[in-house]
Order: sequence, then structure tokens, then C-alpha cells
Amino acid sequence: MANGILIVDKPADWTSQDVVSKLRGVFHERRAGHGGTLDPMATGILPVFFGRATRAVEFFEHAEKTYEATLRLGCVTDTQDSTGTVLERRPVEVSRAALEEVLSRFLGRQSQIPPMYSAIKVGGKKLYELARSGREVERKPRSIHVFSIDLLGFDGTEAVLRIHCSKGTYVRTLCHDIGAALGCGGCMSALRRIQAGIYTEARSHTMEEILTCGDPETLLLPTDSLFSAYPRLTLTANQEKQCRNGASFSIGRVPGRCRAYAQNGEFLALCEVIDGKLKTVKSFFEV
Repeated sequence: MANGILIVDKPADWTSQDVVSKLRGVFHERRAGHGGTLDPMATGILPVFFGRATRAVEFFEHAEKTYEATLRLGCVTDTQDSTGTVLERRPVEVSRAALEEVLSRFLGRQSQIPPMYSAIKVGGKKLYELARSGREVERKPRSIHVFSIDLLGFDGTEAVLRIHCSKGTYVRTLCHDIGAALGCGGCMSALRRIQAGIYTEARSHTMEEILTCGDPETLLLPTDSLFSAYPRLTLTANQEKQCRNGASFSIGRVPGRCRAYAQNGEFLALCEVIDGKLKTVKSFFEV
């Protein structure tokens, strides 16, 4: 039975759910889910959680992301990326200095209106379903945080950007809005996620590598890798018993979260010390 986290380098033209569905068969594990949707055209890091590790997905939802995106100026589409229908083409006369000045305006906390072509639900319907039927509805702005935007290259028409941002940021909307601010319009023509939370490209595996691996379970990272920022705590036999029973107990530790382990090294739970007592936040041992 597979338990752990697989860092997939998602190929282009696969949906995130395509990846999960394929890997369910590879690992013979029904319990599987991904940690953050990537558009079909996008490539890069897609963490997939298996078995008991699926209980950790909720802790990954707020992870910061880093992308490398290509902004194509002078082209506006209905999807805000190059896969959509072109709505407008405009001449581009933008200097590198002008582009860098506009990029600086998109740093920090801000509100972003999600695109119509997205999986957000309004009235029980996904926005992209409404968009495909020719309908456009009002969308509530979402609070996002863009920590940095680095201009990696610019040829006068296309700009390569490295973007470090919060959960919920639509990079193609960011590209669309940057193009609008420059006055020539723009859309996203390529996107790659190079980091998601603590997981980087160095720990990822291509679908080809996964599908041809004799023992794909050897590619899984342990569930506790997600919580590596928290200190490790090995419980006594009596404490382990209480932890497995979901009971809290007194412990001489400073307040805060920690990773609780059994004497044999088994990862038991993400815990938190509150008022001198160790309480389970989420357990990960097999029942």
C-alpha cells in the first residue's frame, strides 16, 4: 500500500487530474490527490499525495509557489493565455525600463479578479463551463501576494518572468494585467512551476521516469517531509499510546508545532504544544 508524496514534473497537455488518475493505477492506490492544480499547458512541480499522506494535502494548500512564465505582449485572448481565442492584437513599443517599472507595480498584496476560464465555482457551476457556453459572470476579487517578479529576458515582444507568489495567484491573469498596464495588452504563452512549498525541481520525477521505474514506490517522499520545518519529538511508549488514542498529555516543551514519532521511528502525527500539553493536529499512522 503506497503512502507518501510524489513530486511529479507534470508534462504539457496533461491536466492535473489526468496525472492523478494515471498514478492511481501505477501505485494501485485509490487514495490519491494533488497539491495544487496546474493548467494543461503548464509544466513543472505537481505534488501527488498517496494513502495516509492524503491527510496532509490540507497543510499544503497555502504553500507559496514559484513560476517561470513567458509574457507575450500585443496579444489579448479570452483565456488570458496563448491557448485561447485572440480577441485583439496591438503594436508593441515597450522598452525594458518601461516593462520593469510596470512589473514593480504588481509586487506586494493586491486584489486579483480570477479569469472566467478557471475551475472556481459560482452558483455550483465551474467558471470555465460558463465561459464555454458564452456566459460571463461577476467574480469576486481574491487577495493575493506577489513576493517578487524577476525579468529573466526580454526581446521586445516576449518577456520571461520568474514569479514568486502566494496560493491562489493566477499567473496568466497577472500577465494579462501587466499587458493592460503597458497599454499593448498581453497574454501568457508558457508556464512552468519550479517550486511549490519546500519542493523543488531537484526532487521531481517525469512521468516517463515514473512509468518505467521498476519499483515506483522508491520515488515517494515520506509524509513527514512536508513538515520538515517543525522540530522532531520522539515519544515514550506511554506517550505514543496516548497519541494513538487521540489523547492530549502534559509535556515539558515550548509552545508550537512539532513532528511526533514512535520509538521505532514511525511518524505518528503533526502535533502542537498548547499550555504545556501536547495535542494532535493530524495523525498519520495506519489504524
